[in-house]
Amino acid sequence: MSKGDGRIKKEAYFKKLEQLLNEYPTIFIVNVDNVGSNQMHQIRKNLRGDAQILMGKNTMVRKALRNLIPENPEYEKLLFAIRGNVGFVFTKGDLKSVRQRIVSNRVKAPARAGALAPVDVFVPAGNTGMEPGKTSFFQALGIPTKIARGTIEIVNDVHLIKPGNKVGASEAALLNMLNISPFTYGLTIQSVYDNGTLFHDSILDIEDSTLIEYLITGIKNVAAVSLAVNIPTIASVPHSLVNGYKNLLSISLATPYVIEGAKKLKEILENPELLAQAQAAAAPAAASPKKEEKEAKKEEVQEESDEDMGFGLFD
Repeated sequence: MSKGDGRIKKEAYFKKLEQLLNEYPTIFIVNVDNVGSNQMHQIRKNLRGDAQILMGKNTMVRKALRNLIPENPEYEKLLFAIRGNVGFVFTKGDLKSVRQRIVSNRVKAPARAGALAPVDVFVPAGNTGMEPGKTSFFQALGIPTKIARGTIEIVNDVHLIKPGNKVGASEAALLNMLNISPFTYGLTIQSVYDNGTLFHDSILDIEDSTLIEYLITGIKNVAAVSLAVNIPTIASVPHSLVNGYKNLLSISLATPYVIEGAKKLKEILENPELLAQAQAAAAPAAASPKKEEKEAKKEEVQEESDEDMGFGLFD
């Protein structure tokens, strides 16, 4: 490939990246370690219509972003996310749904010597089907065994590899002999870029109800502090107005001065008979719904009995 061809491809890549950045508001920055071309094809196919995947060398991506940063300073945040073997997934769809589709495509893979274990690896107890001559191999790995029916049997479950540890050649050979593929590989989300904000994808697990609860708690705290230090804020003004109105009612009830909202209260306080009448009027009003329910049930029972009356089984 000539230098001219390489320059043309770079320019085409820069234009495509710029186009996608302008078209899509959200980007999933994903790690693609141990993801094969066939698996990547399946992921692209699964995301078709809702997202686009763009891969590229980190140096090219950084250069393209630096060219765009003067006009779009928010792209500078993406530079910090371009580390390791990463790619971009551009989307306009629902973030939770797209995220699920990104991480759901995973392929089992055997343990390879020198690879870092992403999860715990256990060798289960049971018959291995191997001949007794390989007992020394298990002993070298500290795996307790016994001979049963002419084959090697593992006595107990064995924690062979811990997360983050390198897979040794012996461990890899043992797992392959036992036909155990302990690892699964696929796209893993490192971070999410959304309209100039870069955050971890765990933020997507927060429900709207939780956010509303935190917001209400914050407003209550602001109102309480504002009232305590006597500094009005948007959160505290409604409480101040209500408290002021309560004070006016108290003054009106304690003095000859009468305000509109306190007239009825003053009349009741000055004339206890009005209070008794109000209580007597409220009692039947509260009891009437229950009475209506009883009458309705009584009518239903009476209608059912009328329908059955006078008719025999063979009439």
